[in-house]
Amino acid sequence: LTRSRPTGADQAQWDPMAGQLDPDALAKADAVVHLAARNLGEQLRWTARTKRELLSSRVEGTALVARTMADLAGGAGGPRVLLCASGVGFYGDRGDEVLTEASSGGSGFLAGLCRQWEAAADPAREAGLRVVHLRTGPVQDTAGGGLPKQALMFRLGLGGRLGSGRQWLSWTSLDDIVGAYVHALTHDELDGPVNNVAPNPVTNA
Repeated sequence: LTRSRPTGADQAQWDPMAGQLDPDALAKADAVVHLAARNLGEQLRWTARTKRELLSSRVEGTALVARTMADLAGGAGGPRVLLCASGVGFYGDRGDEVLTEASSGGSGFLAGLCRQWEAAADPAREAGLRVVHLRTGPVQDTAGGGLPKQALMFRLGLGGRLGSGRQWLSWTSLDDIVGAYVHALTHDELDGPVNNVAPNPVTNA
């Protein structure tokens, strides 16, 4: 699905903010992998407007996909699996607490955003479809994401600890995130939240 004009037969246009998605675009698919959302790292300062855009880009798009899939499922057709991006921000800032998929949600803007983001998939879940939320940490890759920006700061002599340096970062690599989505796609026993991070979180220091 693309928000731009389709350039091939394998593409279909949709407008998540306007609530426009042709069911035929999904009808022949086995599964939907939904990643579309505004990038959290685009702006250094989150104004009230930025927060609204971050939230709506996740909730409205996910709800549209989930409703469309649920409607198709009512006719015994369409995709049976929805893999939806989410974030480890769901847990909030919990210090040194070890967190698993069974841990409760935290407090703060990001935690609330993730809760609403995941809840937006409820129509698909209620229609009996398998829904997996991949709660991802920052993706580290030399070609994109936050790592090149971080590396540049250190090369310029501006890198260093922030505050105490004890803040935990549950990160993942680009190869691992792709592998996690393929794994979730092909393993029917996976349902609900899955923490999509490396097994060795690091502190800011």
